[in-house]
Amino acid sequence: MTEEHGHGVPVVSWVASGVVLWSTAFLLVRTLLPKRSYDFCNRAVSVMHAVTGVGLGCLSVQDWASPVSPVASPSSPSQMRALAVTLSYMIYDAACCHLSGDARLDNALHHLISIVGLGAGLAYQRSGTELVACLIVTEITAPLLHLREMLKEVGIKDTDLNLLVDVLFAVTFSVARMVCGTYVTYRTVTAANPILIKTMATSLLLVSAYWFLRIVRMVRHKLGKKRPAPKVAAK
Repeated sequence: MTEEHGHGVPVVSWVASGVVLWSTAFLLVRTLLPKRSYDFCNRAVSVMHAVTGVGLGCLSVQDWASPVSPVASPSSPSQMRALAVTLSYMIYDAACCHLSGDARLDNALHHLISIVGLGAGLAYQRSGTELVACLIVTEITAPLLHLREMLKEVGIKDTDLNLLVDVLFAVTFSVARMVCGTYVTYRTVTAANPILIKTMATSLLLVSAYWFLRIVRMVRHKLGKKRPAPKVAAK
């Protein structure tokens, strides 16, 4: 990956400065919220990135009448910028999770697939449309994902608010990743994209499907707990 890609977008500078920015944001949140855990502060930064990433992604869409077009085409400068910012966050988050001792296989695979896929797109200077669409459908679910865990830390547990956030997250995840994400993956693998990008798109969909099954079980469990216990007839 050279310094200049995407018609003059300084990719390496964006990625390097982004890693510094997200790391600084984490340290700032830790300073402002000293009583909150390492995980809470990292999730706060993750929400910041989700808003930033989705915003940059949406601004880079060339035609909202057909947002996943054109495929297998050269990336625009705005697409390259959005992907570089998200790649920098993924590098930061992978390091942050490693330092916290988070060794979950699914999380590690998510980071690996995202970093390789984004890096490939930036190196090839193409497939920006598909990668930005993937960025939007994955990161749009992040705020609710992290809000679920942050609410627990501030002492809000087993309430109607928790259940509402869980259900909203499940619905958003299902629509964004399993419906829109499947369509984006189909457009990616059927277009003349590099095999590495096709492989990463398929792999990310498989990870999302695994998480989807876990989310369905979680929601069924939560809704089951909310059902009133059957009344026992008096003898």
